[in-house]
Amino acid sequence: MARRTRSLSDETSVTCPYCYESQLLVVDPETEGEMVQDCDVCCQPWRVWVSRDADGDLDVQVSRAQ
Repeated sequence: MARRTRSLSDETSVTCPYCYESQLLVVDPETEGEMVQDCDVCCQPWRVWVSRDADGDLDVQVSRAQ
Protein backbone atom coordinates (compact mmCIF):
# COMPACT_ATOMS: atom_id res chain seq x y z
CA MET A 1 0.00 0.00 0.00
CA ALA A 2 1.44 3.36 -1.04
CA ARG A 3 1.40 6.16 1.49
CA ARG A 4 1.23 9.74 0.44
CA THR A 5 3.77 11.89 2.24
CA ARG A 6 2.88 15.52 2.67
CA SER A 7 5.65 17.98 2.12
CA LEU A 8 6.27 20.87 4.47
CA SER A 9 5.42 23.31 1.69
CA ASP A 10 4.18 23.45 -1.88
CA GLU A 11 5.94 25.53 -4.51
CA THR A 12 4.52 27.04 -7.66
CA SER A 13 5.71 29.58 -10.19
CA VAL A 14 3.53 32.69 -10.54
CA THR A 15 3.78 35.83 -12.68
CA CYS A 16 3.35 39.25 -11.11
CA PRO A 17 0.31 41.02 -12.64
CA TYR A 18 2.18 44.35 -12.43
CA CYS A 19 5.81 43.80 -13.50
CA TYR A 20 5.29 40.37 -15.16
CA GLU A 21 8.31 38.84 -13.43
CA SER A 22 8.06 35.11 -12.78
CA GLN A 23 8.54 34.20 -9.12
CA LEU A 24 8.48 31.14 -6.91
CA LEU A 25 5.60 31.18 -4.42
CA VAL A 26 5.90 28.85 -1.44
CA VAL A 27 2.57 27.83 0.12
CA ASP A 28 2.04 26.04 3.43
CA PRO A 29 0.23 22.73 2.77
CA GLU A 30 -2.61 23.73 5.10
CA THR A 31 -3.24 27.07 3.37
CA GLU A 32 -6.39 27.60 1.32
CA GLY A 33 -8.43 30.69 0.55
CA GLU A 34 -7.54 34.27 -0.26
CA MET A 35 -4.56 36.33 0.90
CA VAL A 36 -2.63 39.45 -0.07
CA GLN A 37 1.10 39.29 -0.74
CA ASP A 38 3.53 41.86 -2.11
CA CYS A 39 5.65 41.18 -5.18
CA ASP A 40 9.31 40.51 -4.31
CA VAL A 41 10.43 42.56 -7.33
CA CYS A 42 8.14 45.61 -7.63
CA CYS A 43 6.48 45.53 -4.17
CA GLN A 44 2.96 45.87 -5.60
CA PRO A 45 0.20 43.95 -3.77
CA TRP A 46 -1.23 40.72 -5.19
CA ARG A 47 -4.52 39.05 -4.38
CA VAL A 48 -3.67 35.34 -4.17
CA TRP A 49 -6.29 32.57 -4.25
CA VAL A 50 -5.13 29.16 -3.07
CA SER A 51 -7.25 26.05 -3.55
CA ARG A 52 -6.66 22.32 -3.65
CA ASP A 53 -8.42 19.47 -5.40
CA ALA A 54 -9.52 16.22 -3.72
CA ASP A 55 -5.98 14.82 -4.08
CA GLY A 56 -4.47 17.90 -2.41
CA ASP A 57 -2.94 19.25 -5.62
CA LEU A 58 -2.29 22.98 -5.45
CA ASP A 59 -4.07 25.59 -7.61
CA VAL A 60 -2.94 29.22 -7.25
CA GLN A 61 -4.31 32.29 -9.02
CA VAL A 62 -2.77 35.75 -8.74
CA SER A 63 -4.31 39.11 -9.66
CA ARG A 64 -3.85 42.77 -8.83
CA ALA A 65 -5.07 43.71 -5.36
CA GLN A 66 -7.36 46.73 -5.32
